[in-house]
Amino acid sequence: MVLVIAHRGASGAKPENTVAAFEEAGRLGADMVELDVRRTADGALVVHHDAAIAGAGTIVELTRAELPGSVPTLAEALDACAGMGVNIEIKNSPVDPDYDEGDAVAGAVAGLVVARREQDRVLVSSFNLASVDAVRAATPRIPTAFLTVPALDQEWAIAIAAERGHTAWHPHHTSVTADLVATAHAAGLQVNTWTVDDPTRMRDLAAMGVDGIVTNLPDVALETLR
Repeated sequence: MVLVIAHRGASGAKPENTVAAFEEAGRLGADMVELDVRRTADGALVVHHDAAIAGAGTIVELTRAELPGSVPTLAEALDACAGMGVNIEIKNSPVDPDYDEGDAVAGAVAGLVVARREQDRVLVSSFNLASVDAVRAATPRIPTAFLTVPALDQEWAIAIAAERGHTAWHPHHTSVTADLVATAHAAGLQVNTWTVDDPTRMRDLAAMGVDGIVTNLPDVALETLR
């Protein structure tokens, strides 16, 4: 069965990365929710895709209390995703103003997941390989995934993810081939691909053997794949 992973919640119906979007994903029957985590000036873990919020400022320069009420903490988001798996993406790009060279956010995410005993339903991913390495260093009990962009050598990405003990490879759907899926599976990795809203492409990817599809339209994906 291909997992249906709601991209930032059911973001076609509700504002993305909000409690309402996560709850809507659950109502639609999504297997998992994908969400993004960043840190505030006072060290809170909050869910938002971009480093800055329009009209408010850069998240890392604001305290939790200074953020709009629509921005949930990671704990609030996990509560809203009750009954579903959660793919926590750590946003940690060197070009962003909140770049975390020491990977303190990765350690904080790992600590929160373990404290809540959520490791059985959580998968932590990042485009920054060092960040998911840091999660594994903090606790190998949390499944982790290496997110990749099409420009990266995907065979290398699969090999390094497997070598470092990660659980999954998360390529953009344009990078996926049946041969690469087979290579990843042979290396012991799951394959979850992003972000796919076209039913024909969903069926093609399912035929290639992917394990999960991230989508903005979980209801369409469920109708197509189940």
